[in-house]
Amino acid sequence: METLANEVRETLIATARHYLKNSYSPYSNYPVGAAVLAEDGLVYGGTNIENSAHPSGLCAERVAINKAISEGNRKILAVAVVTRNAGAPCGACRQVMREFASLDMPVILTAIDGSLEEEFTLGELLPRSFGPEDLDRK
Repeated sequence: METLANEVRETLIATARHYLKNSYSPYSNYPVGAAVLAEDGLVYGGTNIENSAHPSGLCAERVAINKAISEGNRKILAVAVVTRNAGAPCGACRQVMREFASLDMPVILTAIDGSLEEEFTLGELLPRSFGPEDLDRK
């Protein structure tokens, strides 16, 4: 696993906490905040944005990743997610992470009240994954 400096780790968690406050989650009542460290050294945050047509909603992790990618980044170095119970990213978010991150990328899961904090690698969260290198791109 890539080692994060404590300052970077704390910045990621603080950014995710900040974005959690902007959550639009009237259907699940499950606010999520996320932050990603991109290859340009900047931290990008996002929150979940639900929609009455449920498939149209967006997860916080994908919002943050998409912000980083839209700014020209192609590699995510770390992710932090804050929820009320330190919940893990959904499968779709894990797959999007896989597109732009190495399998040893750290994923930090934190409860909003700080009572629980865990760290996993993307590979631990998405074993036997499928990535860009698995496609035949002749």
